Amino acid sequence: MQVKITSNVNKIAKALDKQGKDLDKAMQRALSITAQEGINIIEKRTERGVGFKGGEFEPYTDKYAKYRKDNRRGTKPNLEFSGKMLGDMSTKANRREANIFFLRATEAKKAAMNNKTRPFFGFNRKEKQKLTDVFFKVIK
Repeated sequence: MQVKITSNVNKIAKALDKQGKDLDKAMQRALSITAQEGINIIEKRTERGVGFKGGEFEPYTDKYAKYRKDNRRGTKPNLEFSGKMLGDMSTKANRREANIFFLRATEAKKAAMNNKTRPFFGFNRKEKQKLTDVFFKVIK
């Protein structure tokens, strides 16, 4: 399970040529920072119990809500019990794209199951614009 962030290399190359920056290094750095901001967006939104498609997450089942309460966890869906799943997100970037993914297979599987019921792993239009702004701020 991963989110891909891509760029229009030709358009950006023209802008960078004017500034005399090394294109490959600048692109990789900008995409890496943008992907990390993507993780921050996902974590903050998920902590509030909101999916990327909008609206609050579907409530937990009564049985699972009781389990969470018994273990001194909140009953408001935020996809955090131990913090391992969201904490396992990582990024990898090259000069053309950046990926957000889960390092361990167990956390990726958990994320995929959660994402079916409570879509959290992605970006809405507003968030994509924010990521674009971050990218261009870094690249300049």
